[in-house]
Amino acid sequence: MNKKILKTLEYDKIQQALLRQVVTAKGRQLVQDMVPLTDPVAVQRALDETADGASALRLKGGIPVPQLENIDPALKRVDIGAVLNGQELASISRVLQTVSAIDKFLTDLQDQIDFRQLYTLQEELTALPQLSRRLKTAVDPDGTLTDEASPELHGIREQIKRIESDIRNKMSEYTRGAQSKYLSDPIVTIRDDRYVIPVKAAYRSKFGGVVHDQSATGQTLFVEPQAIVALNNRLREAQMAETAEVNRVLAELSNELAPYTGQIKANAAVLGHFDFINAKAKLAKNQKATEPLVSSDNDVLLRQARHPLIDPHQVVGNDIPLGADYQAMVITGPNTGGKTITLKTLGLLQLMGQSGLFIPADDESRIGIFDEVFADIGDEQSIEQNLSTFSAHMDNIVHILKQLSRNSLVLFDELGAGTDPQEGAALAIAILDAVGEIGAYVVATTHYPELKLYGYNTPKTINASMEFDSKTLQPTYRLLVGVPGRSNAFDISMRLGLPQPIVDRAKSMISSDSHELNNMISDLERQRKAAENARAAAQRQLADAQALHDELADAYKTFTTERDAQLQQAKEKANAMVDKAQVKADKIIKQLRQMQLTNPGSVKENQLIAAKTALKRLHQDEPLQKNRVLRREREKQALHVGDEVKVASYDQTGTLLEQFDKDHWQVQMGILKMKVPTSELEKVKPTKQASAQRPVVKVSGGGMSGPSTTLDLRGERYEQAMADLDQYIDAALLAGYPSVTIIHGLGTGAIRNGVTQYLKRHRQVKSFGFAPQNAGGSGATIVNFK
Repeated sequence: MNKKILKTLEYDKIQQALLRQVVTAKGRQLVQDMVPLTDPVAVQRALDETADGASALRLKGGIPVPQLENIDPALKRVDIGAVLNGQELASISRVLQTVSAIDKFLTDLQDQIDFRQLYTLQEELTALPQLSRRLKTAVDPDGTLTDEASPELHGIREQIKRIESDIRNKMSEYTRGAQSKYLSDPIVTIRDDRYVIPVKAAYRSKFGGVVHDQSATGQTLFVEPQAIVALNNRLREAQMAETAEVNRVLAELSNELAPYTGQIKANAAVLGHFDFINAKAKLAKNQKATEPLVSSDNDVLLRQARHPLIDPHQVVGNDIPLGADYQAMVITGPNTGGKTITLKTLGLLQLMGQSGLFIPADDESRIGIFDEVFADIGDEQSIEQNLSTFSAHMDNIVHILKQLSRNSLVLFDELGAGTDPQEGAALAIAILDAVGEIGAYVVATTHYPELKLYGYNTPKTINASMEFDSKTLQPTYRLLVGVPGRSNAFDISMRLGLPQPIVDRAKSMISSDSHELNNMISDLERQRKAAENARAAAQRQLADAQALHDELADAYKTFTTERDAQLQQAKEKANAMVDKAQVKADKIIKQLRQMQLTNPGSVKENQLIAAKTALKRLHQDEPLQKNRVLRREREKQALHVGDEVKVASYDQTGTLLEQFDKDHWQVQMGILKMKVPTSELEKVKPTKQASAQRPVVKVSGGGMSGPSTTLDLRGERYEQAMADLDQYIDAALLAGYPSVTIIHGLGTGAIRNGVTQYLKRHRQVKSFGFAPQNAGGSGATIVNFK
């Protein structure tokens, strides 16, 4: 992108606004190096980063990047073997700590925010936790080495503290004791890094020692008493030892950094990138800017675009379309009506968008991707080159036409101005034709009426104008696309008091074509206003309808949520009651079983099974709607003698023997014959193998003989196998077996899995597992009862 356009459109002021938002040296460098991009992928990536920054700013206050200095010079010094000072080490330490903080910040957000680019940038960070802890422990933020930098340094500083304490105690004898009368002031001070007292010159000999300084008048001598000389010497030795140890630790820390200078430099660059993203997000917030869509076809549509350098309380937003139905726009209108600002708004927002910045425009705005943006705006008269205003413009236009391509955007302000109107208009039309032949995109402002007809008759070209309120004699700064501007000179003159005869005489001097053109423009303006009013009314109706739709949708959602919650609550409450009853029932069944074992024949098998099955059916595991559907389906089935049916109340399968009446049937279930209501019967397909392998409990006389200790389910359908398993387990428990074997085979594993799930749920099963290899292996399961 040519540098001249950046200056013409004041791109540098956008950079200055960004510079006020960055806090790192690398971030400042990125802002200063920022230029519009011409690769669509790169533009979208930059916009994605800004969108991520805006999300982080809105939800978390921004990415936590603190102020960071430029550490590149320090790292270069490490690479050549130099020893860093404390401030340089502190700067590097802040970089490493920031890496850890941002890595944790983004990791914590991975389940909350779906960033487009930040997680990719996070992967470029290299955490060095051990080195970071070492620097944080050894170096304070101000660059001072801490006492924990090394055991030796800690010991030396403790020694210094003890010596200083001894010196202060000794000095207090002079400042507070009988000898204080010989002092100018009862204080202790330092000269030449040694503790001294201010002694009156006349009493110099009272303290002995060394004189280090005197006052300006010579009346006071700063004396190191003889009794303090040895302590000061020890202190000085300790201080020298401290300096030596500090230098040794600094060298050690610098050596520890040496293997990681490349990673640290890369980390600093990534942190600068995060800072740059933060700055773009903050600028977007300040400008109330939005993310533009990117059109690879250069279909530009700026919705209510606002110039970012104009006071937001005064700026007027405008819709600026270009590239979809036309590639050229001719804007006419009065001076100071906003034509130049409209040009600059289009150009600057396009440059901002291609730089990855959000633009001050409404949502769903689109920008194109132009290889170059050119502009001829303002008075570029050059006194040094002795060029007139017209010559300066023409010189600039010549250079633009030489560099223009199909993928360029060019902005002409007052095209053809500064010369004879007829010649200027002809030149303007010829220049626009030349741009059209190249296929570039162009927006031009002009005063020439000839260009209004050019905009009307030329393909892919449209007229536009800046609105002017003839009642207030003031421009509204609104862009009217599709409506050419008309002269308001007569109206303005009359409102300002010019006599009517003069205005009429002036009107008579212009051609009828001009009158017709102005009348046409007036008619277009009336039609536009009528269309705007209709559009506003339609938008209000749409907004009301949308509000009503949203209200109904929310109400329906609330209703369904509450309904489902109440149904679920009712089901859970019912299940809780059934579970409580189940526990009691299990105790009763256990007592019945014990009674049966003690007094055989006192409890019938069908009584025990019926009681347990009835309790099972109380539990609501399925939605109520499904049960109702099943009941309706059962009522539709036609039953006949000999049909195999499932008795819902006992959860058992039997055969129909006889119909007593329309509401009752006699059913054979195993060895039992029972009268069952028709509503409890469901027709099922007969299974020959199942009936042959179903376990049977035989009853003779007053006693009961138990079933086999083995149940073979191989070859059965899944539903029948589960029914047989349930009946068999009840019979085995009734018989008092401590354990049984269930043979289910391998097959597809469906019956084996069903057996496993059933045994897991059964309250009387103590444990179960596959049989030994010589007894069936995983094809059989051994069950142990409580």
